Amino acid sequence: MDIDLARTFLAIVETGNFNRAAEQVNVTQSTVSMRIKSLEDILGQELFIRSKVGTTLTGPGLMFRKYAETLVRTWEQARQEISLPEEYEGTLAIGGQFTLWDRLLLKWIPWMQTAVPDMAIRAEVGLSDGLMRQLLEGLLDIGVMYMPFNRPGFAIEELMNEKLIMVSTQPSPTDPDDKGFIYVDWGVDFRVNFSNAFPNADAARLTVSHGPLGLRYILDNGGAGYFPMRLVRSHLKDNQLFSVEDAPVFMRPAYIVYPEDREDERFKTALQGLRYVAAMETED
Repeated sequence: MDIDLARTFLAIVETGNFNRAAEQVNVTQSTVSMRIKSLEDILGQELFIRSKVGTTLTGPGLMFRKYAETLVRTWEQARQEISLPEEYEGTLAIGGQFTLWDRLLLKWIPWMQTAVPDMAIRAEVGLSDGLMRQLLEGLLDIGVMYMPFNRPGFAIEELMNEKLIMVSTQPSPTDPDDKGFIYVDWGVDFRVNFSNAFPNADAARLTVSHGPLGLRYILDNGGAGYFPMRLVRSHLKDNQLFSVEDAPVFMRPAYIVYPEDREDERFKTALQGLRYVAAMETED
């Protein structure tokens, strides 16, 4: 299949319009229409429903979307690896959840570049389900996440057990009912533990799903919330934040997921580096 057909399909999905898709892929609208017709002929299915208000995917179109994304991503990765300078022996693809990049995986990259200088690194960000899908498709070598899924042929190893503590921009006592408290949604386990610890707490005025965003907010505007110790340690030392005494502490394990049959030394070194950086970051 022509890779341009998949790219054009995804451009229409993103823009919702054949005209805007043509601008995005830098071709005429007639070319876009011709490419989609060719793609539909190959697949034997209608992929889009066109109307005055825009373009929507059909059932087969929805099914094809993930394959188109995989096809384009695989092509780009192959193109990048083939064009690597001669001094590199290969590429290691690692993906992690947003919060795990902050002060963890970003520290691992320079460690890895020093330990294995002839290995190029490709870094991806995503959620657990997306990272697992890329691992299964062979697009990632290592995934770092909070909620992995058991799959045949893949090892799941606990990398660290994060300590979530309540911090505040004020040294005075605070609790979840204070107006300045923001609720950071750290996942199912946290929601259950938080509800058990604070059964009568009112809903927070502000709820966020991305930890670093919540942290940035209280640093800029004042307030309190639950955050991993590794994210707030430097702010505690600088007295920008204060640990809330007697507040319950919650634990949140993070895992590395990788193919069980990988035995090459560079890969083993990458795993060792992750364990080392995680151990350093979780020290109290």
